[in-house]
This record gives sequence, C-alpha cells and structure tokens, in this order.
Amino acid sequence: MATCLVVANSLFRPPKPILPHKHHPLQPISSHSLPKSPLNTTFLKPHFSHSDSCRFRLIAPASLGETDASSDEPLPLVGEDSAAFDLGTQNIVSWVYFTIILGVVLFVLDVIWIDNSTGFGKAFIDAVSTLSDSHEIVMLALILIFATVHSGLASFRDMGEKLLGKRAYRVLFAGVSLPLAVSTVVYFINHRYNGVQLWQLQNGPGVHQLVWLSNFISFFFLYPSTFNLLEVAAVDQPKVHLWETGIMRITRHPQGSSHRTLSVPSSILPYCIPVVIFLSFQMVGQVIWCLAHTIWIGNSVAVAASVGLIGHHLFGVWNGDRRLAVRHGEAFEVVKKRTSIIPFAAILDGRQKLPKDYYKEFIRLPYLAITAMTLGAYFLHPVMQAASFRLHW
Repeated sequence: MATCLVVANSLFRPPKPILPHKHHPLQPISSHSLPKSPLNTTFLKPHFSHSDSCRFRLIAPASLGETDASSDEPLPLVGEDSAAFDLGTQNIVSWVYFTIILGVVLFVLDVIWIDNSTGFGKAFIDAVSTLSDSHEIVMLALILIFATVHSGLASFRDMGEKLLGKRAYRVLFAGVSLPLAVSTVVYFINHRYNGVQLWQLQNGPGVHQLVWLSNFISFFFLYPSTFNLLEVAAVDQPKVHLWETGIMRITRHPQGSSHRTLSVPSSILPYCIPVVIFLSFQMVGQVIWCLAHTIWIGNSVAVAASVGLIGHHLFGVWNGDRRLAVRHGEAFEVVKKRTSIIPFAAILDGRQKLPKDYYKEFIRLPYLAITAMTLGAYFLHPVMQAASFRLHW
C-alpha cells in the first residue's frame, strides 16, 4: 500500500520545470552524479524500473481496495456498512413523520383493499380464482402477478424516479406492491392445507425444532436496505445502496427489500407481519423459509408457493446484480468479486476475508429488532391465521 502511494504521488504530482543542469532527474544516476547536498535526498529513494503502464496496474487495484489474495487482513470497503444505526444521529422529527406516514398508508390499505365491505382485495382474489379450480394454479398466478409488478417497478426505477422524483416513485412502488403482497400471503395462509398431501413429517422427531430453527435463521438473511426505515417510507430520499458488510459477506443475495413495520393499526396488524416477511427476504433467506414451510406442511400448495417464490427471487438475483452494475459500475464489480451468491463460497475460496471481530457486524440494533420480530411472528401465528380466515379470501 505504501509503495502504491509513493508511485501514485510521483505520477500525479505537477511536473516541475526542468532546469538547465547537467544532473536533472531524467538522466541515469551514477555514483559520480549523486549530489553531495543533504537537501536533495529524494535521489536516494528507490528507483522503479517498471514502465508507467505497470505503475497504473499497481494503482488501480489499490484505488479499489484490492489486496493480495494471500493476505489475512480484510479488504478495505468499497461498499457501505450494513445495518449501521447510530442513535446519536437520529432526528426525532423524521421518526414522527415516519410514524404518521406509516399509519396513513396502512389505514388506506385497510380501507381500499383489506376490509371486505370497502376494499377490492376480495374481488381481486375472486377474479384470479376464476382462472382455475386448482389452488396450486391460483397460488402460482398470485405470485406471478406480484412478481411481475414488484420486479417490473424495480426495473424501471431509474426512469420512474426521473419522471416522478425518488420519493413519489417509492410511494407508487409501495402502494402497488403492498396490496398484491397482502393478497398473496392471505391466500397462502387460508389454503395452505387444501392441496394434495405429499408427506407428513410434523410428528417426526426433531422436525419441529429443525423447521423453527431454519425459519429463525432465514430472518437474518434480510437485505440490509430493509433496515433503512426512513428511506422505505420516503421520509429520507430513497437510494440504491451498495452494501458490503454483515450478511453480504456470506451471500450477496440474502433477499429482496420493501416493507412496512412499526405503529401498525391493530385492525391490520395480523396481516402486516406476514407481509413484512414476504417482502423483506432475500434469495437465500427465501429458499430457507420455503424449504422449512414445505417440509412442515408437506402438500402440493406449499410446493407451488415455494416454487413460485424461489423462482421470483432467482430472477431477482440476476435483476438485482444488473441494476447495481448500472448504478455503481466498477465499484459493484469489485464487491461482486469479493462476494458470492452461494452462501460462504467467497469465504471458502479466499475472495472474502472476514474481520476478526466479524460477529460485531451483527450485534447491532437492527438485528436485535429482527430477533424480537422473529420471535414475535412465531408466537403470533395463531393470530395471523385467525385474521386471514375472517377475510374468506
């Protein structure tokens, strides 16, 4: 690193005028031509015989934070630090705005979509259900509709933000995605046992513990943008972040992001918990969640839901990388080389060097909140199921 700085300094320092002296630096240095004055000690620094092109090859990796793969030291960050939350920098007014906006959004969602007496949610489910008498087909159709709208709006984000502005486009994105997510989740809860039973493992030894632990772990694969609640609610200006620490060291695609939590009206609280889960996972987390629920339920509806969700998130892997490459360019390519889609692959082949205190990247307020939310979601399963049954979707 020090060598690269010396070379860079010598390359980019403004050129000095060449004085008419027979011993200027461009001439070969010999023992007879070394100046005797102690003020000209720069002549005694190591002289590099590499060409300028070699020097630029040395500088480019250093500027991007790359080092020798054999080094045990973690690479300097190019992306952002995930799940960083400093209470001292928080603005109470912003969180008041967040609470008000969230309450208004969820109230409107309840009136225009969830409440059967005023909303369109039941009519939407009934319309999709006319496609087939098969619950598996309807389940896949609901996921396909949601995936098309959700990923489509994400793909057109740059264009939409130019036309509407970042905050307005975020409101549009959430306003369309949330009702479709609620419909899909409620339909799954109501019809998860209506399919053909393929296996029955719920009474097997250790199955409940395995499924519970898998679900618990899957929540730690949430995409770090999920924690930026003020951006999610468009209180702060939404950004496309390039995360590099925390869960991103294990896998570059923990799962998708767009959610709403906190200050939820009690009338729609049971629906919002599973929707938060549905919208906040990344690919790896979604695969773990789907496998756990499919093992537990063991029927064709669970298999159909898992196939649809995993397929959506596999597309999200390609689409997410494409969008990050467009937005962040060379910086993303560096992060891409250091990380992997398959969990732990970059660590095992030496491309990712974990810091000695890596565990501290998870001992942060957002992950403590995730732990509490995960435990709460488990104990609230009966409440979520009862609320979904009341809708008759």
